[in-house]
Amino acid sequence: MTGKPDVVVLDYGSGNIHSAVRALERAGADVTLTKDTDAVLNASGLVVPGVGAFAAVMSALREIDGPRWIGRRIAGSRPVLGICVGHQVMFDRGVEHGIPAEGLGEWPGEVTALPEDAVVPHMGWNTVRPPEDSVLFDGLKDERFYFVHSYAVQSWDFDQSIESMNPPKVTWSHHGTDFIAAVENGPLSATQFHPEKSGDAGMQLLRNWILSL
Repeated sequence: MTGKPDVVVLDYGSGNIHSAVRALERAGADVTLTKDTDAVLNASGLVVPGVGAFAAVMSALREIDGPRWIGRRIAGSRPVLGICVGHQVMFDRGVEHGIPAEGLGEWPGEVTALPEDAVVPHMGWNTVRPPEDSVLFDGLKDERFYFVHSYAVQSWDFDQSIESMNPPKVTWSHHGTDFIAAVENGPLSATQFHPEKSGDAGMQLLRNWILSL
């Protein structure tokens, strides 16, 4: 026992996993890279990274029963953090090269190509616009984060049918158009950018998430 929160990084074949593990360790977590069912379901926090195409990430997640594990954790109020395509697959669907693929459906929305007049991929540092009550971005006003993507969710239409429910906290950024840079929704959070590649700001965001576990 280390006294640190235990975090599992889901090992399902996605790239960029080891940099996420190292960043989470530096941010103060006891990190395990695994696809073991018990570890995934019982860890204090689960991180779902993702690099590449939306459909390929969803296929790889299904191969290890990832959608069921993620759904069970969220239903049980167990924290989950998605990163990059791990953020995108939390939405209803993704459309790449005109071909739709079903996502996890935790949030309404469609991942589509950034505008043709924008330089794609959107690669590099960009500012974000978090809400005032954000937990992830606490102490991170006016900071920049590192993005690498050509697709994004560019609108938000959440049906707030239960008045007593706290609405999701949505953070926006801009590259050719406004797009969703992060969402915080109870136990489920996700970022379009890579906190593990975002220097001190990304490290503070990971610490904020770990402290919330």
